[in-house]
Amino acid sequence: QVVGGKVKKPGKRGRKPAKIDLKAKLERSRQSARECRARKKLRYQYLEELVSSRERAICALREELEMYKQWCMAMDQGKIPSEIKALLTGEEQGKAQHNSTKLAKAGKTEANSSNP
Repeated sequence: QVVGGKVKKPGKRGRKPAKIDLKAKLERSRQSARECRARKKLRYQYLEELVSSRERAICALREELEMYKQWCMAMDQGKIPSEIKALLTGEEQGKAQHNSTKLAKAGKTEANSSNP
């Protein structure tokens, strides 16, 4: 038979069964199994590290939440925690420094522009 310019022989399709070297096939299978186990081990190590890092993050967040709860309870009692005072004063100082820096820069540019 001629199909598409190629001569086709009637018979079975696909590869012809070659003489398979049984030892080589078994060795390839063993090697493949070794590689599979190694990949599995690496995957489990990665997942264990991921879980432990997430657990550490959860603990840190729980501690932070507990700290905020204590601050809220203190403020409900009319007390302002020292940490919040420090944050507020630090924020005010930061704003004051930022404004003074802006003013100093503005003064320099005005001085430079007035002196030709």
